[in-house]
Amino acid sequence: MNDVPVIQIGNLHKSYENKGKSEQVLKDINLNIRKGETIAILGKSGCGKSTLLNLIGGFLTTDTGQIHFKGEEVTKPGRKIVMLFQDYGLLPWRTVLKNVELGLENTDLSSDQRREKALYYLNMVGLDDRLDRFPSQLSGGMQQRVAIARALAIEPDVLLMDEPFGALDTFTRYFLQDELLKIQKQAETTVILVTHDIDESIYLADRVVIMGSNPGQIIREVPIDTYKPRDRSGDDFQHFRKLILNEFELIHSKPSIEFNI
Repeated sequence: MNDVPVIQIGNLHKSYENKGKSEQVLKDINLNIRKGETIAILGKSGCGKSTLLNLIGGFLTTDTGQIHFKGEEVTKPGRKIVMLFQDYGLLPWRTVLKNVELGLENTDLSSDQRREKALYYLNMVGLDDRLDRFPSQLSGGMQQRVAIARALAIEPDVLLMDEPFGALDTFTRYFLQDELLKIQKQAETTVILVTHDIDESIYLADRVVIMGSNPGQIIREVPIDTYKPRDRSGDDFQHFRKLILNEFELIHSKPSIEFNI
């Protein structure tokens, strides 16, 4: 893993207008992310996780502070940072193959080259036998794999994932988490994952970024330096699980103040 940051976030603040008042969503976010690293941004609903992801992707602009990608300031969406959403975003009238080819159509690639690249990534996610199926003919897990293949076919440097497995059943979610580990290792893509699932963050990430709320801010970064794939029942896994749970208890506890007179 390269130690040079591919994403640099410095002194970032973000607010929204609500009923004529400014509400701060993110406060003083500072974070460096290395090439090939998988980062999990973990926090409760409303802490600004998705806002941060949209800022990294260039879909929103900062109030103050900056985000740099490979040394260049992020001011708009680009092909090298791709967002993968929970709802898959597949076009129902296009086949699996044509959905994956979608992001390649406004490029210099020929139709044969587009097909070859789409096939490569569909094979990577294990769907090369579903090329002519339509999204309605696929399970939710398969649809998500098509969405992953479509994102990877663009060959981004950074893949942003906003609760990508949240709508799936437990067994499908575990399967896709394993698939993501294999794909990320093979493609060497930097992954930034937003989640509220502690176990998912420990299983997938090289580093867990814990966020507090009101306003959203980074409370702690936890390196997960054990081997992958990880044993969900192992002592190391339980150690990190307890550590992170304790951190959330500290974040949300209200200390009492006693006066001795």
